[in-house]
Amino acid sequence: MNDPRMTDLPPLTPSQARIHEAAIRIFADRGVVPINVSELAQFAGIARGTVYKNVPSPETLFEDVAARLGIEMHRRVVKSCAGIDDPALRLAIGIRLFVRRAHEAPHWGRFFVRFCFSSAALRGVWDGPPAEDLRQGLASGRYRFDERKLIAVAGMIGGTTTTAMFSVLDGLLTWRDAGSDAAALVLRAIGIDADEARAIALRDLPDLAEAD
Repeated sequence: MNDPRMTDLPPLTPSQARIHEAAIRIFADRGVVPINVSELAQFAGIARGTVYKNVPSPETLFEDVAARLGIEMHRRVVKSCAGIDDPALRLAIGIRLFVRRAHEAPHWGRFFVRFCFSSAALRGVWDGPPAEDLRQGLASGRYRFDERKLIAVAGMIGGTTTTAMFSVLDGLLTWRDAGSDAAALVLRAIGIDADEARAIALRDLPDLAEAD
């Protein structure tokens, strides 16, 4: 599952990490609004000068945060699936890890749910490892759907996963139930037998790997 977007993601300094976390919280709560330096510094708990030093282009902060969020999650899911050959199991694990992270980091989850279809950077999440797993599953005969519908199927996976995340954030379902239900539905839709799809969706879930 090689994705060129995953090759160049320099680590954040502690100050940059605090700024990005603060920006995620603000954008998740308010939408894409201009954020002044004083407000960002207050949310991040750092000095205004530190913000100026670490955010050279405040007007691109949203795009920068969204791009990093998507690429970082790509990397962590791929690392979590290391050594797993079955594309169906990798896909199910990826869906469930997204849902669990929404539970464990609600501001991250609300940011993703709010912007996953309006932000080009976040829409690209479904073009990476999930799409590669779809191609591999088709090539091996694991999945059964029209290859010409791959973009639509990737969109279905994104919509199902996002809906599951939303249901967790709103307290409608537990992350375990929402994640497993979403994974089983997706696997069933792309040609996995219902009983096997459910069994895969209930397998032990690995921890989300740490970011590089």
